[in-house]
This record gives sequence, C-alpha cells and structure tokens, in this order.
Amino acid sequence: MAAIPAYNEEKTIAKVVVRARKHVDRVVVVDDGSKDDTALIAEGLGAVVVRHERNLGYGAAIRSCFSAARELKADVLVTLDGDGQHDPDQIPSVTEPVTEGLADIVVGSRFLTKSNKAESPRYRQAGIRALTRLTETASHTQLTDAQSGFRAYSRRALEEITPTEQGMGASVEILMKAVERNLRISEVPATAAYHGLETSTHNPLYHGLDVIASVIKFTSIRHPLLFYGGLSAVALAISVGFGVWTIDIYSKEGRLVTNIALMSIAFGFVGILAFFAAVILFTLISVMREKIWL
Repeated sequence: MAAIPAYNEEKTIAKVVVRARKHVDRVVVVDDGSKDDTALIAEGLGAVVVRHERNLGYGAAIRSCFSAARELKADVLVTLDGDGQHDPDQIPSVTEPVTEGLADIVVGSRFLTKSNKAESPRYRQAGIRALTRLTETASHTQLTDAQSGFRAYSRRALEEITPTEQGMGASVEILMKAVERNLRISEVPATAAYHGLETSTHNPLYHGLDVIASVIKFTSIRHPLLFYGGLSAVALAISVGFGVWTIDIYSKEGRLVTNIALMSIAFGFVGILAFFAAVILFTLISVMREKIWL
C-alpha cells in the first residue's frame, strides 16, 4: 500500500497516484486541508482519500497514513510526497528490504546517489545533513538522510509506532521511536526531482527549528537525568565561575560588581531548577514505564 500526504498538490497528484498504482494494490491520499482539487483528482483516479478539514501539518498527515494502513491491514506501507519529487517507479526498491524481511523501516536516501547531489540546492543539502547528524546523535543510528519522506514500513513498525508530532519533526520522531523499540532501519538509494518544484512547503528555517525542537523534546523525555542533569552541571559551573569572579574583585578592590553577582545567582538558580527537573522527570517516567510493563 502507498500513502501520499498532500497539501494543494492538484498539479502533480494525478501523476503520482497513477504511477504509484502500478506497484501497489492500494493508494491512499491524505488531503491535509487542501483548498484546491487535490482530493477530487485523487478520488477520480481510484485512490482512497482521507481528508483533514484544515491543514494540520506533515506529522498529522503521516499519522493518518499510518492509521489508514492499520485499518486496511497493509503488510507494507510506503510513503511518498505528493509534489512529484519522489519517483513512484522506485517503490519496489524501497519496499524490497521490508518484503524480504530484512528491515522494518527503509529510508529512500537522496544522498546515496550522485545525481541528487548535483541537482539538490546546496543550502538544502547542508540543512538536511545537519539535521541528519543531529538525529544520528540523538537516536544512536547511522543514516545519510533522516528527512526523506520516501519510506517503507513493515506491519510491525505500523503497530508499534504512532507519530505524535504535528510538523516536520515527525520524521525524526519515527526514527527515534524505532530505535527505542529495536526496529531494524536501513537505507536504499532514491532519486528526488527538484526542477520546477517548490523546494519545500514550509520555510526552511521553520522546518529546521521544528526538527530540532522535536529532537530536544524526545531526548529530554527518554534521558531526563542526562539531559537536565547536564544542563544543571553546566549552569552551576557557570554560576561558580561568576561567583569566584565576584569574590576576587571584592577582595582586591573592595567593591561588589552587581551585574556579575546577579549572573552568578541567575545561573545558580537555573542549575538548581534543572537538577530538580531531572530528578522529578526521571522518577515520573520510571513509574510510568513500570505501570506499562505491569
């Protein structure tokens, strides 16, 4: 089964649906609040259309793709964008590791082929690589393209993962949850066409900040002691540094530099708050996990 998240893609959705149908038994188009004829065209071509009354974001569309796949009892789900940047004829190569039982999630990487490196805008390449490195660090897995929307999922992945992020952070969320649940992740080469297409529906800065915020959120939830404890240690170290500086000036010159002293107090306050946050979150998450396991 193929699922296509789409928002105002009436110019390209027909081509994507028709070409995808050659390789799958069913095509689902998630119309994320489009104001054009995206849904009408998809329905006319035999696709199952899931409608959002308003634009909810990429993550919400992917969540609907997962829900539709579960309802239709799909053995394999492949997702691709509705703007035509992904080649539906590459669906077999993306799904093959899943159908062969070699992977639970397959990412169609744009950076495993030389042609994409030449065609993709440099700022886009740099941004994707930076976000991929951040994802690798947070999820402890090796990838070349953590932001690719051309992916295949096994039934196990569909049953164990439910995206909760509304925006572009869902791409990272899925990978981090997959690692946490010991799902097998692999990559295969996939081309992407950018000529004549908008490079992104979203502002690149917004896209990047959305993904970074998601990584920070999930890291803080999964490893509260490490995340908030590290923040506490850094803040307290800075507080001590300003405090020593304040005392040194006072002992030599007999005057209190208020600004430096206030910085010491402020960082000390932040450090203490972060420490208690680490302990409280760690305790709460541990209790919740125990209840789930029981």
